[in-house]
Amino acid sequence: MSTTKQFKHVSYLWDDAEAAKLAGDEVALLIYRSNLLGADLRLTNYGGGNTSCKAMAKDPLTGKDTEVMWVKGSGGDLGTLKASGLAALYVDRLRSLKNIYRGVEHEDEMVELFNHCIFDLSSKAPSIDTPLHGFLPFAHIDHLHPDAAIAIAAAKDGKKITKELFNGQIGWVEWKKPGFELGLQLKACLDENPGIRGIMLGSHGLFTWGDTAYESYINTLEVIEKCAEYLEANYGKKGPVFGGQKVTSLAEADRKKQAAAIAPILRGFTSSQRNMIGHFTDDPRVLEFINSNDLDRLAPLGTSCPDHFLRTKISPLVLDLKPNEDLSDVQAIKDRLAPAFEAYRKMYTEYYETCKHPNSPAIRDTNPVIILYPGVGLFSFSKDKQTTRVAAEFYTNAINVMKGAEAISEYTSLPRQEAFNIEYWLLEEAKLSRMPKPKALSGRIALITGSAGGIGKAIAKKFVEEGAVVILNDMNAERLESAGEEFKKLYGKDSYATAVMDVTKEDQILAAMETAALAFGGVDLIVNNAGLSISKTIGDHTEKDWDLLYDVLVKGQFFVTQAAVAVMKKQAIGGDVINIVSKNSLVSGPNNAGYGSAKAAQLHLSRLNAAELGADKIRVNVVNPDAVISDSNIWAGGWAEGRAKAYGITVAELPAYYAKRTLLNEIILPDDIANACFAFTGGLLSKSTGNMLNVDGGVAMAFAR
Repeated sequence: MSTTKQFKHVSYLWDDAEAAKLAGDEVALLIYRSNLLGADLRLTNYGGGNTSCKAMAKDPLTGKDTEVMWVKGSGGDLGTLKASGLAALYVDRLRSLKNIYRGVEHEDEMVELFNHCIFDLSSKAPSIDTPLHGFLPFAHIDHLHPDAAIAIAAAKDGKKITKELFNGQIGWVEWKKPGFELGLQLKACLDENPGIRGIMLGSHGLFTWGDTAYESYINTLEVIEKCAEYLEANYGKKGPVFGGQKVTSLAEADRKKQAAAIAPILRGFTSSQRNMIGHFTDDPRVLEFINSNDLDRLAPLGTSCPDHFLRTKISPLVLDLKPNEDLSDVQAIKDRLAPAFEAYRKMYTEYYETCKHPNSPAIRDTNPVIILYPGVGLFSFSKDKQTTRVAAEFYTNAINVMKGAEAISEYTSLPRQEAFNIEYWLLEEAKLSRMPKPKALSGRIALITGSAGGIGKAIAKKFVEEGAVVILNDMNAERLESAGEEFKKLYGKDSYATAVMDVTKEDQILAAMETAALAFGGVDLIVNNAGLSISKTIGDHTEKDWDLLYDVLVKGQFFVTQAAVAVMKKQAIGGDVINIVSKNSLVSGPNNAGYGSAKAAQLHLSRLNAAELGADKIRVNVVNPDAVISDSNIWAGGWAEGRAKAYGITVAELPAYYAKRTLLNEIILPDDIANACFAFTGGLLSKSTGNMLNVDGGVAMAFAR
């Protein structure tokens, strides 16, 4: 075996010093190797592949040494794998299961029997790939889904190419659904070809191994590198990639603009059964494929690797639109696209009806997951941002596979029946049924103005915790960046997007809506929270003060709502607008003419909007806070001093003063306002619009009359 550390197509990440710290701990070395493999997406995809090691351990019952296999458990990702994500099994017990195996028709029943082989009772549940590792004798094994290898595995002449490329050192096993039978076939392949360094699984992926963690790692890199070199040497030999270019892409800025314009329309179509979250990419690899002459031939074939297929569905929907299509007439575009979506749903239904078994699970959502727009890019739609982003990544992997297979031979996809057997596998269905119930705001996209701090940030956090994705925005770029970092740390990169937005500037409002469309597919939950306060006597108020208050509070609320409603109507799946107004919209007080009257205008504007938008299933409601001092930009300015002066007290006395004047004697916090917003949007008040909820601790003067 070569010990080169120089690779062009894969990343050599092994650190001898780090590995030396783990010497003697095979499980720790397995985790280390797995994390390195998962860190390079050219080796395997997110959540894909599995690794294992076998070593001797003390049997807790007998005290004797016994061989144990640690293998990546069900679910999880190699790049972030920890020891808790491993399943640990007695090797002898696992292998003895072949004595009671009743044949391929009954192989699913073997999965429950894996539990009788568990060595570590606190370990992760074993995955369906467990026997693939268990029946092979090697101490360390890697099973990955690298595009370069799958391109050969999915080629019409893949078996022949594999044999010639590796001089017989890589075995071949024809396509077989993962499970007990495939594990036995891998062992049979090894028995028939002793001394091989790996096995190619037809249309699926690659198995490689070694006597140590390092030997397995370097063997894996070398095999994948050789596959990638072979593909690179053959690109263009048979003619232009994908048959050459048919469509010219728009310029990048124009692609983004076109994608943002059409994404809400696509989201509306794909959300016919449940709200979907979108993702957009115009990756050069995607554009090369979707702009090609071979798109119409290859796209309907679907993908080959099960990992790809499970996330991208049977095939994509290709839009019959020009890259620079005029999208301004929304209804006309919807009329153009509706037959394509109906045809896709019909195709998927026929696929289900043709391939289903008597005990197959019920048909799932018939809408496409992947939508291709030649000259513009790829859209994906799924239940949450991570799932839809990963679906786009997997389809990009599938494009790489098609490109490679076409360069060296001819691409072949899974037969429809085999694809169905994977998609509607009862074991896969059981896994889906164990997933947590969706949260109340799952599938919802929220834009909260002024959400980099105070009430706005509290609302954004509440919404994310309840399953929504959010577009954080603020006119202060530094404050916004800090909020973004906080959300990334707390909730992960898929929970949010950011947009600098001053609600008095139309171009920034529209840009924020485009950000929402590109990041998530649209928007369907708006909270108009951005605000400011000026407390002055009538005599001291200036025209500048007056205009600023009305520009931010009234015009800002109106124009953000106007822009959001345009997106919501494209989607045609309803929506929510919540306006954070104030107790001051109902109560007259001293030194408050500009602010109080602007708040009253906000309140009545909310009623007017509710009356107009009900037919579109867009609800408009109001939350009236009072005296929310914590982390508020308003109180950081001169408002606190102004109110303290009006009441004849000091600024330090304000919180207690406000609390004591309420019926509940409570200080109001940003979280209280966030909870009120969730009350309107969480599902229990879905038939409520034009309403007002006071969150002020009980101010009798503000009771609605």
